[in-house]
Amino acid sequence: MGLLTTIRYVIPAVLILAGFVVLFAVDDDIRWDGWAMLVGSGLAVLLLNVLFRYGAKGDQERDDEEAAREYFSQHGRWPDD
Repeated sequence: MGLLTTIRYVIPAVLILAGFVVLFAVDDDIRWDGWAMLVGSGLAVLLLNVLFRYGAKGDQERDDEEAAREYFSQHGRWPDD
Protein backbone atom coordinates (compact mmCIF):
# COMPACT_ATOMS: atom_id res chain seq x y z
CA MET A 1 0.00 0.00 0.00
CA GLY A 2 1.45 3.31 -1.07
CA LEU A 3 1.81 6.50 0.87
CA LEU A 4 -0.68 8.27 -1.37
CA THR A 5 -3.35 5.61 -0.78
CA THR A 6 -2.71 5.86 2.94
CA ILE A 7 -3.19 9.62 2.94
CA ARG A 8 -6.24 9.52 0.68
CA TYR A 9 -8.23 6.69 2.21
CA VAL A 10 -6.68 5.10 5.31
CA ILE A 11 -6.23 8.22 7.44
CA PRO A 12 -9.83 9.46 6.92
CA ALA A 13 -11.18 5.94 7.56
CA VAL A 14 -9.17 5.60 10.77
CA LEU A 15 -10.35 9.00 12.01
CA ILE A 16 -14.00 8.22 11.29
CA LEU A 17 -13.71 4.77 12.87
CA ALA A 18 -12.03 6.28 15.94
CA GLY A 19 -14.92 8.73 16.22
CA PHE A 20 -17.42 5.89 16.44
CA VAL A 21 -15.20 4.05 18.92
CA VAL A 22 -15.18 7.15 21.11
CA LEU A 23 -18.96 7.48 20.73
CA PHE A 24 -19.63 3.96 21.98
CA ALA A 25 -16.72 3.52 24.43
CA VAL A 26 -16.86 6.74 26.46
CA ASP A 27 -19.63 7.10 29.04
CA ASP A 28 -19.32 10.83 29.67
CA ASP A 29 -21.05 13.67 27.82
CA ILE A 30 -17.71 14.45 26.18
CA ARG A 31 -18.24 11.49 23.84
CA TRP A 32 -20.35 13.59 21.47
CA ASP A 33 -17.60 16.19 21.28
CA GLY A 34 -15.00 13.52 20.58
CA TRP A 35 -17.21 11.88 17.98
CA ALA A 36 -17.86 15.18 16.19
CA MET A 37 -14.17 16.13 16.30
CA LEU A 38 -12.89 12.84 14.90
CA VAL A 39 -15.58 12.28 12.28
CA GLY A 40 -15.34 15.90 11.19
CA SER A 41 -11.57 15.61 10.88
CA GLY A 42 -11.85 12.44 8.82
CA LEU A 43 -14.42 13.97 6.49
CA ALA A 44 -12.32 17.14 6.17
CA VAL A 45 -9.23 15.16 5.13
CA LEU A 46 -11.31 13.17 2.65
CA LEU A 47 -12.87 16.33 1.17
CA LEU A 48 -9.49 18.03 0.95
CA ASN A 49 -8.17 15.09 -1.08
CA VAL A 50 -11.20 15.18 -3.39
CA LEU A 51 -10.85 18.92 -3.96
CA PHE A 52 -7.13 18.63 -4.62
CA ARG A 53 -7.69 15.86 -7.17
CA TYR A 54 -10.41 17.93 -8.84
CA GLY A 55 -8.04 20.90 -9.10
CA ALA A 56 -5.22 18.76 -10.45
CA LYS A 57 -7.58 17.40 -13.12
CA GLY A 58 -8.03 20.94 -14.45
CA ASP A 59 -4.27 21.30 -14.80
CA GLN A 60 -4.13 18.12 -16.88
CA GLU A 61 -6.93 19.38 -19.14
CA ARG A 62 -5.05 22.65 -19.72
CA ASP A 63 -1.87 20.74 -20.57
CA ASP A 64 -3.80 18.56 -23.04
CA GLU A 65 -5.30 21.65 -24.68
CA GLU A 66 -1.88 23.26 -24.99
CA ALA A 67 -0.46 20.10 -26.58
CA ALA A 68 -3.37 20.02 -29.04
CA ARG A 69 -2.74 23.66 -29.99
CA GLU A 70 0.95 22.95 -30.60
CA TYR A 71 0.01 19.97 -32.77
CA PHE A 72 -2.41 22.17 -34.69
CA SER A 73 0.23 24.83 -35.32
CA GLN A 74 2.66 22.20 -36.67
CA HIS A 75 0.26 20.04 -38.73
CA GLY A 76 -2.65 22.36 -39.57
CA ARG A 77 -5.35 20.12 -38.03
CA TRP A 78 -6.52 19.01 -34.58
CA PRO A 79 -5.02 15.75 -33.29
CA ASP A 80 -8.38 13.93 -33.17
CA ASP A 81 -9.52 14.86 -36.70
